[in-house]
Amino acid sequence: MSSIRTWRNRPLFCHKLDYNGDEIDESDITMAIHFHEGDLPADISFGGSVAVDSETMGLNPHRDRLCVVQLSAGDGDAHLVRFRQGAYAAPNLKKLLTSPDVLKIFHFARFDVAVMKHYLGVDTAPVYCTKIASKLVRTYTDRHGLKDLCAELADIQLDKQQQSSDWGADEISEAQQHYAASDVLYLHKLKCKLDMMLEREGRAEMASKAFAFLATRADMDLAGFEAMDIFSH
Repeated sequence: MSSIRTWRNRPLFCHKLDYNGDEIDESDITMAIHFHEGDLPADISFGGSVAVDSETMGLNPHRDRLCVVQLSAGDGDAHLVRFRQGAYAAPNLKKLLTSPDVLKIFHFARFDVAVMKHYLGVDTAPVYCTKIASKLVRTYTDRHGLKDLCAELADIQLDKQQQSSDWGADEISEAQQHYAASDVLYLHKLKCKLDMMLEREGRAEMASKAFAFLATRADMDLAGFEAMDIFSH
């Protein structure tokens, strides 16, 4: 079952720049949240890259179940897939997450990749992480949260009020849906800005190698090594 919620010029999402960095008339913007139960429709295409995030019952993948996966092609629309407890078949979503032709853009991919592995049984790849990119190139700050990146690099103020809420509830509220959508709507824009900074500072190759290691890092986290720095003395 899928549903679509549309709105015009909501202050949470409508800003003065489009995804190409050009000024736009905010009054003309219409955006939509597409809400799906259990899987994506088979006919959805996100092009060559898709922004992805997840909502869980907490931060321990072994204890706290996956509840929602949200995705966006960077076009202003978001697709939310809600999972009932134990119902993780989702063949269309799994096909997308494992497609070698589609780059998956995350913020803090380490956690999301581990969650997808634990509950969906897939190795998500290829992957880009805006948090890793930020830490490699925004060395002038220790603030690398999504809210901080959006404020500095995209002139967007995110509302994180629903960050700690019951994602396993029978009904996902409109406020929760807006929050989940906001976590993926701007990742393409952030990637564009961070890529330019990585190239400028000569760290693009280093970032690519870090992204490639994320699948192994997620496996280590799931195996109980999340708090250990195996490279330390």
